[in-house]
Amino acid sequence: MPADLTTLKQDLTRRMESAIETLKREFAGLRTGRASPGLLEPVRVEAYGSEMPLAQVGTIGVPEPRMITVQVWDRSLVGAVERAIRDAGLGLNPSSDGQLVRVPIPILTEERRTELAKAAGRYAEGSRVAVRGVRRDGMDQIKAFEKKHDISEDDAADWSSEVQKLTDHFIKRIDELLAEKEKDIRQI
Repeated sequence: MPADLTTLKQDLTRRMESAIETLKREFAGLRTGRASPGLLEPVRVEAYGSEMPLAQVGTIGVPEPRMITVQVWDRSLVGAVERAIRDAGLGLNPSSDGQLVRVPIPILTEERRTELAKAAGRYAEGSRVAVRGVRRDGMDQIKAFEKKHDISEDDAADWSSEVQKLTDHFIKRIDELLAEKEKDIRQI
């Protein structure tokens, strides 16, 4: 059996794992009513002539379940941090106290919870599509090996089965992450 097949499986696993990591980042940005530093991860601040991630201009903390704080390192950037959080489309209204920016997390309405659950479902479906695309690439490569007579028909069937098992495993992980996120959204 060519070493290319082992490499193929490692490559497919890496790419599918990347889809899971992307989903986790997207889920972290969905506000569930509880404070989480990941909520401010997508916020970018206009600082020193360029846009920077919020984490590069201050320390993000969660002192209580419904409050996020940002300890801004440079006092001149407090206004820019407030503006960036307000304009990020997260529905948050920060206020500053010296170099500390407080971001209260409002209580979610039932309508907003439904929207969040739908958004989580869209993110999960996007990840499923990405994983299935990786599976398709893997299957195409296996067919190419078979066509070049690098592997036998039986080996191709065995490896196709392995790729399908790998795909099923990652789809199941996506479904578990979605169920966990939906539960998180509904609990508040």
